Amino acid sequence: MALTNSVKRYYNNYNEDARLTRKSRLPEYLLTTEYIEKYLFDGAKILEIGAGTGRYSIALAEKGYDITAVELVEHNIEIMKKKVKPKYNITIYEGNAVDLSFLEDETYDIVLLLGPMYHLFNDDDKHAAISEAIRVTKKGGVIYAAYCNNETRMYKMFYKKRILGLLNSGEINKEFHFKANSGMVFELYRKPEIDELMKDYNVTRLHFVGVDMLSYLHSNKLDRLSKKEFEEYMKYLHTICERDDLTGFSIHMLDIFRKD
Repeated sequence: MALTNSVKRYYNNYNEDARLTRKSRLPEYLLTTEYIEKYLFDGAKILEIGAGTGRYSIALAEKGYDITAVELVEHNIEIMKKKVKPKYNITIYEGNAVDLSFLEDETYDIVLLLGPMYHLFNDDDKHAAISEAIRVTKKGGVIYAAYCNNETRMYKMFYKKRILGLLNSGEINKEFHFKANSGMVFELYRKPEIDELMKDYNVTRLHFVGVDMLSYLHSNKLDRLSKKEFEEYMKYLHTICERDDLTGFSIHMLDIFRKD
C-alpha cells in the first residue's frame, strides 16, 4: 500500500503528457508504437494496463480500435478522460496491474504493460502483473512489457556526481545495482533478470527492444537536433534497437512475447 501511494504521489506531480514529446524522449514512443503496429489487425481488442494519461490508448482509439485502459492513478484517469471523443470505443477503469479480476480470461488480442513493471519491487507482485497480463490475453495474442534499465540510471548517477553518496548509503550494492527500498519509485532491471522472470511462462519471445537506447542521457544534445537530423537518428535507432550487445544499455527495454 505504501508503494502504491508513493507511485500515486509521484504521478500526481508529474507531467506524463510532456514526457514523450521532447526529441530525447520521443524515440521511446515512436519505436514502441511501431512495434505495436506490427501485430495490429482490423477488429483487434487492445488492453493497456497502466495507461497513464492515455498517450497510447487515445492514439489507438483514434485509429478505431476497441480499447480498454486500466490506470492506478486517479489524477491520470481524469486527464485521460478529457481526451476521449464520442467516436472512441474506449472503456477506462481505475485498477492495479497485480489484480485484474474484473477482466475476463482470454479477452484481448494485444495487451500493453508499459508502465507497471517500473513500480513493482517484489517478485510476487512482478509475477502477479505478468500472470494477469497473460491471463486476459487470447491464445496467440501479443503482450508488450516495458522495463527501466539499471545501467543507464547508474551512468546518470555518475554524471550527477551522486554515486559516492548512494554507495555509502547502501542504496547501490557492490555489483552496482540499485537496491529496492521504501523511498524508491522505480524498479531497475538488468536483461538477465527479465529473462529469469519470464522463464517459466508459456510464451514465445518475439522481440526484445531497446526503445530509446542512451537518448535520455544525451538530452541536451538530442533536443537540439534539426528535424532532418532527428529523422536520421531514428533510422539509426532502428538499426540497433534489437542488437543483443546493445539492448542492455537502453533506458527503456521492451519485451514483446506471444501467448502460446
